[in-house]
Amino acid sequence: MEIESQSALRVHNVRLVDGVSATAVADAVLEADDEGRISYAGPAHEAPPARPGIPTIDGRGGTLLPGFFDCHLHLGMASDRSIVDEALLTDPVLRLLQTTERLRRTLDAGITTARDLGGLPAGFRTAVATGLLTGPRLQVAVGIISHTGGHADTTLPGGADLGFDFCELADDEHEARKTVRKLLRAGADVIKICTTGGMNSAGDDPDDEDLRYAEIAAVVDEAHRHRGRGVAAHAQGRAGVLAAIRGGVRSVEHGFGIDAEGCALLGENGTFLVPTLSVVFRRPDPDRMPHWAYEKKVRWNERSKENIAAAIEAKVAIAAGTDAGIAEHGRNLTELQHLVALGMSPMAAIRAATSESARLLGVADRLGSLRTGLLADVVVCAGDP
Repeated sequence: MEIESQSALRVHNVRLVDGVSATAVADAVLEADDEGRISYAGPAHEAPPARPGIPTIDGRGGTLLPGFFDCHLHLGMASDRSIVDEALLTDPVLRLLQTTERLRRTLDAGITTARDLGGLPAGFRTAVATGLLTGPRLQVAVGIISHTGGHADTTLPGGADLGFDFCELADDEHEARKTVRKLLRAGADVIKICTTGGMNSAGDDPDDEDLRYAEIAAVVDEAHRHRGRGVAAHAQGRAGVLAAIRGGVRSVEHGFGIDAEGCALLGENGTFLVPTLSVVFRRPDPDRMPHWAYEKKVRWNERSKENIAAAIEAKVAIAAGTDAGIAEHGRNLTELQHLVALGMSPMAAIRAATSESARLLGVADRLGSLRTGLLADVVVCAGDP
């Protein structure tokens, strides 16, 4: 069950995984004050007496953890049909209502904070924050910046344009800066760019470069000018990964072609990797995708696993993201299983989806770990993760 407290709360009879420590507390208590902030989280035998009248939850021997993060998803995109169907055959009102359902399913999956990297207007963030909609708290990119013919160009090979209004094209530094300003005006918390092609765009390949270094640096500079906004880079092939890091982005999304040089640069620049393994481990179905997309997936999947496993071994900073919308919605925490499958310890995978993700999103002062003074943003699971 998922619980988010806006007021006093006490949870007992739980194992405590605080999102920071290397070990769990076997028998623990967490208590939050009237403002929903943690006043105690630790061993039951050291806990203060329960205050009269405070709501109390028996964890039934389960595990108490921080609310989880998904730092890369697309809540405005369906994962069970093609983007062509979404753009051309789905009624806009129905699409909006389906988005609200995906928000609820994501929260029910244990994700209490999410970063939507393209396709979700800022109004959804406000609707969740004000209680109008049920879902995780949101940071939104609103749109995606690419060059003409790049990963976010929605023109199909036959010349038809899918017309997604969140896909923005910029072909030089001036256009890049202007597009950043447009997205910030629309309410973006983070700027999303493409520095490579991708699996699901017909006209390019993950090894193709998209925005170049000078354009990346211009985007980063423009974003930083506005309250220090960060930049997330869709970067799959090696050249685009290196250009993104050198250009100053806050996070490399996917990073499937990352090598030892890229891992070293991540550490030198304090850049995060968000490997979105849920799309790598999702077996491609040739009957449900175009041949060109299937061919790219088959060619890249094992290569991606090898490179991300090496990045995990190199202990680069990793935050959790699924690319839900391409991967399946509502199964976000399978990402942790995939991280473990490629060599990460279970506790490190939990940290990637809690305290490390909170660091990436700039909210570690209030979310991501169960420490005194932080918000009691918690999840209880029945077993021992």
